[in-house]
Amino acid sequence: MTAVSEAMPSSAAMRAREATVRRFALTDTIFRTATRFSAILVLLILGGVAISLFAGSWEALSKFGFSFLTTESWNPVTENFGALAPIYGTIVTAAIAILIAVPIGIGIAIFLTELCPRPLRRPIGIAVELLAGIPSIIYGIWGLFVFAPFLQTTVQPFIIKLFHDVPGLSSLFAGPPYGIGLLTSAMILAIMVLPFITSITKDVFDTVPAVLKESAYGIGCTTWEVTRRVVIPYTRVGIMGGVMLGLGRALGETMAVTFVIGNAHRISGSLFAPGTTISATIANEFTEADGDLYTSSLVALGLILFVITFLILALARYMLLRMDSRTGA
Repeated sequence: MTAVSEAMPSSAAMRAREATVRRFALTDTIFRTATRFSAILVLLILGGVAISLFAGSWEALSKFGFSFLTTESWNPVTENFGALAPIYGTIVTAAIAILIAVPIGIGIAIFLTELCPRPLRRPIGIAVELLAGIPSIIYGIWGLFVFAPFLQTTVQPFIIKLFHDVPGLSSLFAGPPYGIGLLTSAMILAIMVLPFITSITKDVFDTVPAVLKESAYGIGCTTWEVTRRVVIPYTRVGIMGGVMLGLGRALGETMAVTFVIGNAHRISGSLFAPGTTISATIANEFTEADGDLYTSSLVALGLILFVITFLILALARYMLLRMDSRTGA
């Protein structure tokens, strides 16, 4: 009887353990299925967007062919469309914005994590993050009524006069100073993507183990050497992620660019000249597009922007893989 009474609690414990294991297995199965479904859903949505864009742009692509990418002309009256000017404007403004925003964003992140007095870190960090919450149309209005007139009356005349006799730069910064144009929209984009790059870079800088930095300081490294030799190499993947996020925002930004770029379908060697981007062209003309070919051409612009963004992100991923392979990670 004693053996039976001792066996009964043991059997009950076994049954409870088995029930717990089954419950954990069921929970794990549900979690695995839900995450797999979410991942597949993303691919389905991405594929659906690509297919719908390709189907919508087929009429324009079949009529113009490859010349759609190499033609600057954009004439709704004669139904002659080419995407070269919007593609040029999109790439130039996004590239300039990233060139401006990346060093400033990384510099702010280094200051906040390594140099800033502790009482000031939180207010400055919150102020930078609040910039990301301002709607893009506010940036556009501010750019049109405040920033562009300031550039037109002060900065652009000074730059034109400064580089007037410099070969190459005299064409790049040629007048007249409109205020609005490619450079103005690129500077607005730089201000808009700066909070994203700064916040992500600051967060990844905070993940560097303190023992690594203390070890470097212990052997006599300066703050610059610690940042260059320890912090940035340790967080390069996160920094690249922040830059790519900012670049994606710059490529697809619409409203702010529409206000200040000038919306001119032409390519100019001067950064002060008006231009256009893919997103600005779609936003300006889609509601006024009459005719299937006109609408299809605008959808084709959306397909091109989709492909450009995809290629840039794929290139960034390839660069990260090359960096990992070189370091043996």
